[in-house]
Amino acid sequence: MKKVFVKEAPQAIGPYSHAVKVGGFLFCSGQTPLDPESMEIVGENIAEQTRRVLNNLSIVLSKENLTLKDIVKTTVFIKDMADFEGMNKVYAEMFDGHKPARSTIAIKQNPLDALVEIECVAELKA
Repeated sequence: MKKVFVKEAPQAIGPYSHAVKVGGFLFCSGQTPLDPESMEIVGENIAEQTRRVLNNLSIVLSKENLTLKDIVKTTVFIKDMADFEGMNKVYAEMFDGHKPARSTIAIKQNPLDALVEIECVAELKA
């Protein structure tokens, strides 16, 4: 197992790695809509926050020369299911036809009170 830390990504707010490589997969910790430089939440609505979250995941994936198209599974944690449509629209746009397996779960609150958090599993390239 190899722990992955990415200096360009928002820094972890707890004792965890940005990702962990095991076997042929990269398991990415949940990303929130934090700006990597200011460490402040970006976006006032679900669309803006979802875009920042997926950009943050892309930064982590890029450390291993991967993109969103290498993701095999995501888990989306959303604060309000009323925001599902707005999240889903940006998600579909950014995945550009790629459709990994996905679970979407409504949560009461995450540590930073963001509207959305997304974690993923990506397949490493041989």
